[in-house]
Amino acid sequence: MSGSIDWQAMLLTARLATTVAVILLFCGLPIAYWLAYTKAKWKFLVETVVALPLVLPPTVLGFYALIAMGSGSPIERWYESWSGHTLVFSFQGLVIASALYSLPFAVQPFAAAFAQIDQRLLDASALLGSSGWRTFVHIVAPLAVGGIIRGVVLSFAHTVGEFGVVLMVGGNIPGATRTISLDIYDKVQDLNYAGANRTALLLLVFSFVALLAIYSGPRNLWRGWISR
Repeated sequence: MSGSIDWQAMLLTARLATTVAVILLFCGLPIAYWLAYTKAKWKFLVETVVALPLVLPPTVLGFYALIAMGSGSPIERWYESWSGHTLVFSFQGLVIASALYSLPFAVQPFAAAFAQIDQRLLDASALLGSSGWRTFVHIVAPLAVGGIIRGVVLSFAHTVGEFGVVLMVGGNIPGATRTISLDIYDKVQDLNYAGANRTALLLLVFSFVALLAIYSGPRNLWRGWISR
């Protein structure tokens, strides 16, 4: 049995994780900002929805994502009329389902970082006439950069390791939806433990080095870059 690494699955996983991390960066920041500063009484409802993937079995989320994007659904009809393709068993479907599943891994670190910022700094910025966007770019983002980086890394790493959601929504199509976690599973099913071990070990080392570089890195450099 071959012990080679499926680089096609590896590259597809990297593409998926990067796409999801970028989407959650831009979509998660407004949600987290609202959660950190809103006084709305129904804030807990939004927090519950955001945190739901933390306790929901991946197969359950994958099943409902499959139903929502499946044949005959309004989403599927709209997307097919616009693109000519279906969402289920496609890379685009994987992106949507993975973004939903990794949402709390981005939003919660973002919101925690925003909540730690001294409100007096934001009030002073408003009194000086700064717009909300200018305040965010020059005050909020530099002070919360540690949490922002943490959320991006966690959402990326979580997407890399997804199995249930990916299998339910994307199937296991080589070159299209087969991620590295599915490749490892296939190798184990074929009793190809040597191949599974090589792939799993590479993924383990990569994940450890990436997290180590982020968590031990000089955050002041990131703050300086963002505040420019």
